[in-house]
Amino acid sequence: MKFPPLAISVLALALTACGAPDDTKAQDSVFEPAAERAVPRDAAEVKASFAPVVRSTAPAVVNISARGVQTYRDPYWGQFRQQPTGSVGSGVIVRADGIVVTNTHVIQGMDEIIVGLNDRRQFTAKVLLADERSDIAVLQLEGVEEPLPVLRIDAGEDQQIGDLVLAIGNPFGVGQTVTNGIISALNRTETGISDSGSFIQTDAAINPGNSGGALVDMDGDLIGINTAIFSRSGSSSGVGFAVPATMVQRVVDAALEGETTVVRPWLGVKGEPLTAEEATRMGLDRPRGLKVTDLFANGPAARAGIRQGDVILAVGNNEINDQGGLNFRVGTRAPGDTVAVTLIRDGREQQVNARVQPLPGEINLEAAVVIREGAMAGAQVLALNPAIADRLLGDPFAEGVIVGGLAQNSIAARQGFRRGDIIVSVNGQAVDTAQDLAQLRRGAQVVIQRGGQSLNGTMR
Repeated sequence: MKFPPLAISVLALALTACGAPDDTKAQDSVFEPAAERAVPRDAAEVKASFAPVVRSTAPAVVNISARGVQTYRDPYWGQFRQQPTGSVGSGVIVRADGIVVTNTHVIQGMDEIIVGLNDRRQFTAKVLLADERSDIAVLQLEGVEEPLPVLRIDAGEDQQIGDLVLAIGNPFGVGQTVTNGIISALNRTETGISDSGSFIQTDAAINPGNSGGALVDMDGDLIGINTAIFSRSGSSSGVGFAVPATMVQRVVDAALEGETTVVRPWLGVKGEPLTAEEATRMGLDRPRGLKVTDLFANGPAARAGIRQGDVILAVGNNEINDQGGLNFRVGTRAPGDTVAVTLIRDGREQQVNARVQPLPGEINLEAAVVIREGAMAGAQVLALNPAIADRLLGDPFAEGVIVGGLAQNSIAARQGFRRGDIIVSVNGQAVDTAQDLAQLRRGAQVVIQRGGQSLNGTMR
């Protein structure tokens, strides 16, 4: 039986975000001095044209038109019907044999993908890998007979706030368009776009249709894939976000190695940002770092000697200030890589090496079972492990059994359970398997997690 998808799609925010954004945090590394940038020396330099950069980069930016069929239920007759659907976006050629990068939300659920080059040539494309977590998809153009223009992926992360950038894409489907701006922030996390994202923020105009397009620097290199905007109107308001080239390269590498999913390693750490009061008490010059609140038993961090209460300051040379930043920095590494973790313990700064590993557990959503007896009859449930919890909930530390579906008018539905509820315990005993719920009776005391809140109830 197929387990219904529970993960929130990035599409809900990408290029159509409305309302005020969540508070965000820019994590600007202080571990290495920034390279010097030369400011314009006279009016002539200020008026210098972007044309040379555009000439070298625009041919590698493509338009994407995707078509599919959407199934829906007729609200009047109650019958299932189908209707054509489609999307328009942008992409970037990153290899001369026709490897194209775009956003997953541009091509997700589509049956036919047409890629149009700047010189009006068109190719059909197949999906090699579509990673929902990063919203990056990798396509292979079909029928490529000669080398295509490419953009070099610059994963060096040497950009600085204030650097000039160009956004190239296909806004509103009008055709290839170039806009310019600056890098407004780096390592922008807690945006609500992704729980493991760390984005480049820019004020270069990005609009619907720019999704999957290029953010390029003045060297003509690809430094990001434009993904989302915050806007009340749905059009550019000067707050756009791009997936950094570091993550783009990670997804491309996985696709070229024949992988169909991106295996993200983890450190096995859960934490929270350090407060100003805690930073003062620890003698830090400012609030920085992630305080470790939980460790996965025998996980990479625990084996490296990291302890609860430690404050993680950096992974490699990248400063860490929140859980999203840690997830991103570890997630861009390959499983088995060793990372240097800088931390503070007992007032002393030290460094440990941790070998990051894939999350434990099998991701087998087909293992969900339907409870057929007792007070939970009609519920489709699946026992969580870190890999499944991370995929469905974005929290690999979640424990219990998750409700994946409910039969209409079933006993479980009448009890008030909802899809996505996590059943944590019954009568004070932890719930680890679906069998723990098979004979659930009236009067049982149940604890569930719903929307981040703990709820207690009695089975009726």
